[in-house]
Amino acid sequence: MQPLLKLSGIDKSFPGVKALSGASLSVYPGKVMALLGENGAGKSTLMKVLTGIYSKDAGTIEYLGKDVSFSGPKASQEAGIGIIHQELNLIPQLSVAENIFLGREFVNIFGRIDWKKTYAEADRLLRRLNVDYSSRRLVGELSIGDQQMVEIAKVLSFESKVIIMDEPTDALTDTETASLFHVINELRAQGCGIVYISHRLKEIFEICDDVTVLRDGSFIGERPVAELDEDRLIEMMVGRRLEELYPRLDQPRGALQLQVKHLSGKGVHDVSFDLYRSEILGVSGLMGAGRTELMKMIYGALPHTAGSIMLDGHTIKIHSPQDGLKNGIVYISEDRKGDGLVLGMSVKENMSLTALRYFSQQWGSLKHAEEQQAVSDFIKLFNIKTPSMMQPIGLLSGGNQQKIAIARGLMTRPNVLILDEPTRGVDVGAKKEIYQLINQFKREGLSIILISSEMPEVIGMSDRILVMHEGRISGEFPIEQATQEVLMAAAVGKQYGVTQE
Repeated sequence: MQPLLKLSGIDKSFPGVKALSGASLSVYPGKVMALLGENGAGKSTLMKVLTGIYSKDAGTIEYLGKDVSFSGPKASQEAGIGIIHQELNLIPQLSVAENIFLGREFVNIFGRIDWKKTYAEADRLLRRLNVDYSSRRLVGELSIGDQQMVEIAKVLSFESKVIIMDEPTDALTDTETASLFHVINELRAQGCGIVYISHRLKEIFEICDDVTVLRDGSFIGERPVAELDEDRLIEMMVGRRLEELYPRLDQPRGALQLQVKHLSGKGVHDVSFDLYRSEILGVSGLMGAGRTELMKMIYGALPHTAGSIMLDGHTIKIHSPQDGLKNGIVYISEDRKGDGLVLGMSVKENMSLTALRYFSQQWGSLKHAEEQQAVSDFIKLFNIKTPSMMQPIGLLSGGNQQKIAIARGLMTRPNVLILDEPTRGVDVGAKKEIYQLINQFKREGLSIILISSEMPEVIGMSDRILVMHEGRISGEFPIEQATQEVLMAAAVGKQYGVTQE
């Protein structure tokens, strides 16, 4: 079968870094090609070379049988190559329809925007995705998952021949994911070629026909999915076997540290739980269950209307993130780019931003040598891949950005570490490194709350698991009793072993 798109022997270097070395990718009509590799393997760079954001140093790009070189994303999009980015690229103040057709609005014979047709066409695309909200709604009012569906609708509006999906289900619910897979199967039947980039290996076996693997910027191989299993796929990606994906550390828990009593607020209703030193408390539940809202209340990023928080037996007042940090509570957001990192700043500046008081001198100047030493120590400890600590963080891979977000929290020397989806968008190799770091924090006596939508992760790493449903705790399980079946039952509202005081 002749490919719709073929990239061969692509090289790309940046100062101090060779990002791609002989990278290749073929996309076939009516097939879904998975593009896999660890964070930093070169997947995003290869897509940017394809769409003209970066110019290639060597290699060829063939599209519809001809050598091509696109001048930028607009040119590649108009040629029929659409890309759904992992990071949302929408304008919150505009409606769904305005975002979908921005710069391509339908006009009437008087040259004015034909709003009736614009909204009708946008509604048609949303129905194709089984989305039930109106295209007149403002994007800023939608959940992250719904915004992702708008991004997908935008690419579908171009009637693209090749569609690249970069972590398309990252923020989607199971229902939204099922709708997306239905659309992918439709596109496949229409002869479209799809590039599917994901760290969720289960999805690769569910929706993809073939797999291309990159490692350290180089082409490792292209295989039919039917010839592979998960272990073989992981070995191709990381160059070694990962014998144990979830290396839970068995260690006796320490003294009671955090007590949350009858906490209520927007999206959270009468929640109580305890957290001990050297314990990993997992928090599970479906999207919208109130997990993130609860943690932001404990940290001070959201207000609570009732209840109390106690630390080491003393009631503490938390009305802002500064109060949370002052009391040794750190929250690492699920949205590292929206709530966590400043992409235009360097690795050093991002890492030390919330801990500057530890490096401040009496007259307000910084102890730069101490700051640089601390940052250097964390770069080594976390195995962060960066040319230097002055590298802009936006140029690093998602896995390295996530490590920096966690390091920044730890630099404040917390007692309680709240990790909200710490491995979202992170490859299996970097996940293992993050798990090992979490175990190290646990060994050192830190109290850890781990929020995860991946049940194998929350079961694999936690000592005890709370499940939330509609803002309440619907289940509490020691790890010996936690199975995916009972966690899902609690997540949909069936009460299990709740110990609310």
